[in-house]
Amino acid sequence: MIIAVDTGGTKTLIEAFDHDGTKTFVTKFATPRAPEEYIKAVSEAVLAFTAAENIDCLSIAIPGPMRDGKLLWAINLGWSSLDIVELFRGSFPNTKIVFANDAMLGGLAEARAIETPPALSLYLTLSTGVGGGLAANGRLLPGLSIFEAGQIHTEHNGQLQRWEDFASGHNFYERYQQYGADVDDPAVWQDYAQRVATGLLVIIPMLSPDRVIIGGSMGTHYHKYGQFLEEILQRQLPIHMQHTQITQAKNPEEAVIYGCYYNAIDALAG
Repeated sequence: MIIAVDTGGTKTLIEAFDHDGTKTFVTKFATPRAPEEYIKAVSEAVLAFTAAENIDCLSIAIPGPMRDGKLLWAINLGWSSLDIVELFRGSFPNTKIVFANDAMLGGLAEARAIETPPALSLYLTLSTGVGGGLAANGRLLPGLSIFEAGQIHTEHNGQLQRWEDFASGHNFYERYQQYGADVDDPAVWQDYAQRVATGLLVIIPMLSPDRVIIGGSMGTHYHKYGQFLEEILQRQLPIHMQHTQITQAKNPEEAVIYGCYYNAIDALAG
């Protein structure tokens, strides 16, 4: 059995998978702000469903960059310098434990969902914050595990700002006091498309990905702003960089959890 844990800035989703990808258990709860409370909540939820000895791999997604097996920081949770594997080891002493950046795992799952995974794909998760995950031929790029797309600084409204501060789902709600599901005004979505495009106009020329895949909670509304976004990019990117295809994620809100599953499968295969 594989246990997948998608740790978000707002909620934590836990799903259990058989090795063939069949889901057997799902639960979610608000992500505790204190790391020790988070570890306790996840461990108790998992162990209430199955004994630790029945788990082949515990695969965890964390919303932040990592290096040398440790989380460097998770800005939306206020965490820094955590050894995630060691913290879970007390509850799962004999279980293989792997973890990775959530956007990277989302990118892994979405690349694998394509019949022929792109040579280079960028998964963009637009939710509480903004994250980016890169995959090459359907595989993670460990050397880019500290890639933090949302931390790009670019000009917006005449000021240098972090992309995450004006293009996230959290910022969308702050501006309009409504969630995306409740907004149909094309002018609002055109404005949001420009905010998303601002960061992509930096990343696409830098990386030249074959595909950009839009996911996260705001990815579920791609049909409302996707055409605006594609038109902006086509208008502003140099013609030789317009080969990049922009698409909606196949599983906008579950890409990360499926990425946890694929990461576990790869780790168990050695």
